[in-house]
Order: sequence, then C-alpha cells, then structure tokens
Amino acid sequence: MGESVIYIGQKPVMNYVLAAGKKLAEPGASILVQARGKCISKAVDVALITLDRSKDSVKLGGISISTEVLPGPDGAPQNISSIKIALNRP
Repeated sequence: MGESVIYIGQKPVMNYVLAAGKKLAEPGASILVQARGKCISKAVDVALITLDRSKDSVKLGGISISTEVLPGPDGAPQNISSIKIALNRP
C-alpha cells in the first residue's frame, strides 16, 4: 500500500486526526503529515493526537524539517519552514 499524504491547512485539528485515523485503519498503512509555516504546530498536534488515540498500533516513522523558497506577496523569494511527519502501522 502506498503512502498517503495529509496536507495541514486551516481546518480544525480533529478533522485531520480523523482523516489520519481512517487512512491508518489497515495493517501496513502509512501516512505523511505535511505542513508549512504557521501550520507546523498543528501538524505536530495531529501526529501526537493520532499516536495517542491509536493505543500503540501506530508508530512514528520519522520527522524531517526543511526550508522551502517560495515567492512572497510582492514576488520576492521568501523562506518558509516545512515539516514532514511519517506515521506507520505495522
């Protein structure tokens, strides 16, 4: 089964937690929680709540952080932090 990606945006945290739970329902499933900028803290919350609710059936796969260069509102390049959190169900 391929890895699903959940992009974190402006919706409430529990919407993403429920989506993650559905995607991790099958054994061998894995997801990638991905966010940029101000949504990084929400991505961490989603991953931690998902791990807590899974009662040890989901494991943390890894965390990677990086900086992406995107065009800003005025067109000038702008550095934006990003995070990717992998969650796996063995």
